Amino acid sequence: MRDSRWMRLAFLVFASCLSISPAFAEDAADDDTSSAPSPWQVASKAMQHGPQTIALGDQATLRLPQGYGFVPKREATELMEAMGNSADDNFIGLVFPPNAGDDDAEEWMVSIDYDPSGYIKDEDAQHWNADELLQNLKDGTEAANENRVRMGIPALEVTRWIEPPAYDAATQRLVWSVEGRDKGAAADADNTVNYNTYVLGREGYISLDLITSSSKIEAQKPIARNLLAAVAFNDGKRYADYNASTDKLAAYGLAALVGGVAAKKLGLLALAAAFLAKSFKLVAIAVVAAGAAIKKFFSRKA
Repeated sequence: MRDSRWMRLAFLVFASCLSISPAFAEDAADDDTSSAPSPWQVASKAMQHGPQTIALGDQATLRLPQGYGFVPKREATELMEAMGNSADDNFIGLVFPPNAGDDDAEEWMVSIDYDPSGYIKDEDAQHWNADELLQNLKDGTEAANENRVRMGIPALEVTRWIEPPAYDAATQRLVWSVEGRDKGAAADADNTVNYNTYVLGREGYISLDLITSSSKIEAQKPIARNLLAAVAFNDGKRYADYNASTDKLAAYGLAALVGGVAAKKLGLLALAAAFLAKSFKLVAIAVVAAGAAIKKFFSRKA
C-alpha cells in the first residue's frame, strides 16, 4: 500500500487524542533503521476478517460484516500508541474497512470501548435540548483552551452539530457528533470528525467511534450506524436485565455521554476535559513531533 494513504489515517488518529507519546516521538527522530515488524504489520497479521462474530469482552458480541477487519486489543493498542494515541483498560479493539492497506481502500477506522460505568438511566433523553447541549460543549471546550495553550496545544472550537444527539429508547442506542477545528482555522478546512455511537447495557456501555474527515462523514455515517446495530449484549448483560436491588447505578445520566451537561450537573470542572480527552476526540493537533513519528511509523512497513 502507499504510505500517503495511511499517513492520512495516522493524522486522523493523532487528531483523536490530546497528546503525543514523547517516547515514540524521540524514537522517531533517533532510529529509522529498525527491522522489527511495524505496528501495522503486527496488526494486519492479527486482524480477524468478517463475516464472523467478535466477542467484545464478556459483555457483548459484534457481527463483523463481510470484508471488515477487527484488530484485537493487544495489537490494536500497540498500533494506537505507535500513532501517538493512548488506549486505556476500556479499549477493546479497532475495526478497519475492507481491504485496509490497499490503495483503493476507504480511509476510516472505528475504535471500540466498553465503560463499566454502571447502569445509565436514560430518562433525561426526553428532556434534553440540542441547542443547549451544543452550547455546553462549546463552553466546555473554551474553558479547557487555557490548559491546551499552556501545554503548547492549539486552542479548539466547536462549530456545529454534524449529528445532533439522537437516542432510540427501544434499542438503547445513542448517536451524536460535532464539528470542531483549531480555533481560527478556515471554515472550509477538512477537519477530523469523531462520529460517536453508544449502546447501553446492564453494567455500562459500549462505544464505537468512527474516525474520519468532515469531507467524508456524510457518506460514511451508515458505516457507523450499521456497526452499532451489529452489537448485541449477552444474556444477563442487557439493559433490560438491570436489577435495581443489586446492580451498580451510574453517577450520571445519558446526557453525560454527550458531555457538557454532566460537567455542570456534577459540578466537576475537570469532567469537561475528561470528555474532551476520552470521548470528544475532535480536531487535528499541530505537534512538531508528529511528523517524525509518522515518518518512522510508516517507514517500518514492508
